[in-house]
Amino acid sequence: MTLCAGSKADGARCKAQATRSSSFCIGHDPDRVADRRRRASRGGKRGGRGRPQAELSDIKRRLLLLTDSVLNGSTDRASAAVAGQLLNGVIRAVGVELKAREQEDLTERLEELEAALDRQKERGGYGF
Repeated sequence: MTLCAGSKADGARCKAQATRSSSFCIGHDPDRVADRRRRASRGGKRGGRGRPQAELSDIKRRLLLLTDSVLNGSTDRASAAVAGQLLNGVIRAVGVELKAREQEDLTERLEELEAALDRQKERGGYGF
């Protein structure tokens, strides 16, 4: 087991294991700067996996309140029907947004795998 030749921010030597084809770990490998930068830039873009769940919970709460107001007579059925349709549109939009994010994530992961495969080919093998 070879230790990484890189150093941490405080100047101490990195204690992570070096990859097979390098004297650096994944975090210090100079050949992977672009990969690290791309992964780091994703940080604030995803918005968290919990956001769609929170939006759906809020919509569910609104639908229940709307149902209660119709049943107790404080909201007329026609207005409630339109509000329900609009909230269903929001639910569909949240679903489409979630699917689009998942598609983007899968595309990025596939591109990373293809780049890793290309690097392995350039180095002359797969390391099996």
